[in-house]
Amino acid sequence: MKTLTEFRAVYDLPLPELMLRAAEVHRQYRNYADVQRCALLSIKTGGCPEDCGYCSQSAHYDTPVDRHPLMTVDAVREKAEQAKAAGATRFCMGAAWRSPKDGPEFDRVLDMVRVVRGLDMEACVTLGMLSEDQARRLAEAGLTAYNHNLDTSRRFYPEIVTTRKYDDRLDTLRAVSKAGISVCCGGILGMGETEDDRLMMFVELANLETPPESVPINCLMPSTGTPLQMAPPVDSVELVRLIAVARIAFPKARVRLSAGRDRMSRELQILCFLAGADSVFFGEKLLTAPNPDETADANLFRAMGLPVPTAAGCA
Repeated sequence: MKTLTEFRAVYDLPLPELMLRAAEVHRQYRNYADVQRCALLSIKTGGCPEDCGYCSQSAHYDTPVDRHPLMTVDAVREKAEQAKAAGATRFCMGAAWRSPKDGPEFDRVLDMVRVVRGLDMEACVTLGMLSEDQARRLAEAGLTAYNHNLDTSRRFYPEIVTTRKYDDRLDTLRAVSKAGISVCCGGILGMGETEDDRLMMFVELANLETPPESVPINCLMPSTGTPLQMAPPVDSVELVRLIAVARIAFPKARVRLSAGRDRMSRELQILCFLAGADSVFFGEKLLTAPNPDETADANLFRAMGLPVPTAAGCA
């Protein structure tokens, strides 16, 4: 069993030593030149009954986000084709549900998964809490991964969400793993949590029977109308340290530098890649939050000497 004491000892190393250890793990298990580009699409926006304090899609708060019903399969196919042409290898779809109901809309999501897989792309969805049967049906449709973030530590979680429990999240992760779907699970920094809370979230993930295949690290994007709209930005060095610990703790996983990149300098993003990040979301929007555009990302990858995706593939 992994412990907070173990993770804290690594996190507190002098930064150069921590970065070097993460780099050694990265070199052993991953390929620095292999940075996965993922596209993220909101397929059903707003009106979520959960009260997550960070989320502009919660029905509990008065935010600028408009509600939009579940997209059509054809509309999703068009977006997925565009993402693939721009260099994405994974297409992620998010629906603002507490948990999907069986019926026509869930069947439509299954069709969306089939369409994305038919384009020879990895398919990931985040739909809220799942039953074992729903996870099985998603697996049968060809789903590659299911995203279901723990967000933060068990002890801090009630400060952020009251409409569900921490164990509800873990139950869904178990159902997903049991169905043979890869788990994509990480958290959000900057919600008022401590550094120990962030590390305790990693402890929870490290002690799962099947570790996550991807660990998204999000920096809070404060949204107008939410309880966290005035939250201060995440400390840059704390972000880099956490990514390095994630690389060491989950050596075979993708460590995804996710929300908040549009507020990071080019130099900070490069530090995050040196610390072990090897995946990003690209495109101008992450669900409802802004993101660096494709030109900015192309310039970033050129500066690092990495392949730059083009309309014809990777150049």
